[in-house]
Amino acid sequence: MRFDELNLEDAVLDGLDAMNFLETTPVQELTIPVILEGKDLIACAQTGTGKTAAYVLPLINELSRGEHPQDAVNAIIMAPTRELAQQIDQQIEGFSYFIPVSAVAVYGGTDGVAWEQQRRGMEQGADIVIATPGRLISHIKLGTVDLSQVSYFVLDEADRMLDMGFYDDIMQIYKQLPEYCQTIMFSATMPPKIRTLAKTILKDPEEVKIAISRPPETIMQTAYICYDPQKLEIIKNLFSETRPQRVIIFSSSKMKVKELAATLKRMKFNVAAMHSDLEQSQREEVMRDFKNGHIDILVATDVVSRGIDINDIKLVVNFDIPHDPEDYVHRIGRTARGTGGEGLAITFVAIEEQAQFKRIEDFLGKPIYKIPVDPAIRETPAYEPEKYRNMRRGKGQGRGRSDNKKPQNKKPAGAGKQAKSPHGRSPKN
Repeated sequence: MRFDELNLEDAVLDGLDAMNFLETTPVQELTIPVILEGKDLIACAQTGTGKTAAYVLPLINELSRGEHPQDAVNAIIMAPTRELAQQIDQQIEGFSYFIPVSAVAVYGGTDGVAWEQQRRGMEQGADIVIATPGRLISHIKLGTVDLSQVSYFVLDEADRMLDMGFYDDIMQIYKQLPEYCQTIMFSATMPPKIRTLAKTILKDPEEVKIAISRPPETIMQTAYICYDPQKLEIIKNLFSETRPQRVIIFSSSKMKVKELAATLKRMKFNVAAMHSDLEQSQREEVMRDFKNGHIDILVATDVVSRGIDINDIKLVVNFDIPHDPEDYVHRIGRTARGTGGEGLAITFVAIEEQAQFKRIEDFLGKPIYKIPVDPAIRETPAYEPEKYRNMRRGKGQGRGRSDNKKPQNKKPAGAGKQAKSPHGRSPKN
């Protein structure tokens, strides 16, 4: 089914068209109409099925009508981890490009400045709050968030939240919501505890079940296990003998995309960046140059990964590990789309990314081939994901770290501030 066959507002369709989203995935086809009808929903959908857009699109569609309070929180999206909260926030930023809908991501593990930005974003009435349970409970206890006018309550990865012990937090948050609030649950599995939660908080819900999505077998999936500073050296070696053509390199944030594109330009590669800060005319120009062969390497964020619809992509490189296996499937799915149907995907795996990479292998149900790194690049780490399971991104990476660089804590797109219109004006002003 095409998106323009759904009952979506023109502004939402314009945004989808600009990102080259034409056809729905099965979960989107089945759930978007249900959510637009105002019914409660429980959907069993694995990562890789497009579930985030399945609830984000109808939410921003309804909020774009201007029928909700302008100075209140209108939607709550619960996520088990800050990484998923950041990812959802980035997708909302992309989908709401033409729509005056604001969002703020609220999660722990941040400093006092981030806390204040999150508080201010909610008090100013961000339309959508994407939150981890513990941090939202903290704001509720301190009286820094009012949920009395929330119209939409979404639980993403509900089974994972229950596995992490968030049942009481979820119920405490649910009790703050008005009776008319529409509740939407997405879960990868449907164990008894999820059924019990659904019976407790859902009102006469529709139920949707979607099969698992997997990358095509025609994509050769490979990886380099390395230290983070070695990633650029490996790229340089990859393209030292043959000019790169039709290559997409994905990174997890627009800041990283900008930095990586600038670095590759200094290395004399013909490269351009694609991210949500670009105006639509700039995006179109970049894509036109890439399709015409005027640009060899496109560096992009996950926000636009599915909007890149070109049939002869030769290579996809994951410069860093996506937050979710769903994004991995979307990223590498940009290759193997031509008549031959063959493609190559390479993923760089730094020490603190090994556990996340193992999640992707577990999702695929098979190991990904590890390419030996050129000895000239120096010693590389062993692949020991269990050993590094508790290591967080951006922390020390052993002997491979550059001496003069310290990890930086970057704020996610849209966190602590209202989303802006394409003209730079706050939609709430």
